Amino acid sequence: FRGWFWGYEETRGLNVSCLSVQGSASVVAPILLRNTSAQSVMLDRAENLLHDHYGGKDYWDVTLFCALFLRRSMVFAKHLRVVGDEFRKKYLQSTDEADRTYYKEDWTQMKVRVGSALGGPYLGVHLRRKDFVWGHREDVPSLQGAIKKILSLLEMHKLDKVFVATDAVEEEVEFLKKMLPQMVRFEPSWEELELYKDGGLAVIDQWICAHARYFIGTSVSTFSFRIHEEREILGFDPKTTYNRFCGEEEKDCEQPTHWKIVY
Repeated sequence: FRGWFWGYEETRGLNVSCLSVQGSASVVAPILLRNTSAQSVMLDRAENLLHDHYGGKDYWDVTLFCALFLRRSMVFAKHLRVVGDEFRKKYLQSTDEADRTYYKEDWTQMKVRVGSALGGPYLGVHLRRKDFVWGHREDVPSLQGAIKKILSLLEMHKLDKVFVATDAVEEEVEFLKKMLPQMVRFEPSWEELELYKDGGLAVIDQWICAHARYFIGTSVSTFSFRIHEEREILGFDPKTTYNRFCGEEEKDCEQPTHWKIVY
């Protein structure tokens, strides 16, 4: 293979194998264990593979396999959390004390009661666009559909601000701003963009969404999944966390699965 691949203009592979997968990561082991002289392997769509014991104690706690610390131990970098906290306080009137989202630096001490977190006085939204618009067109709403849902949730939960994390193009963002005067976004300066890069900015967006009074995300998006997990760790009521936008023609809009922490 040689050519464009997900934004990289020049990607080369000496050998390509295709595998249809739905489920646990272990199903890809046989193809990876074949005799090969390759020194590196790239897995496309690896983010869709599930841990074999997803939702179990090992997933939420820690696994000794390859010394990989899993979800509860995978805390966001403190300097990025600080940026998110300062933004929450300045623009969303949100603090850990008022929101009951107390955080301990030692992740092993983060054991909270489900429903104990209140969240800040704003709606958190992750609205995935770009390739999702055509790659998942069945369960991704139009902009008008998303706006209608957001306005409905603001009214339902008596909130007057909505924080939106989105990869929408500039024209779509401007349309959202026009239709949602309540919208707040973390819009980095050039210096912040250079300092935190795209990955750091994504963490800041996720951290802010994780502290909202109510959150709604995008179907099958790993970005939304991480927010679900962070809210679970912080102690939010699952009803305020595991929600997603529905497609325009989606008849059975199944909501995300609730994965409980096992301490």
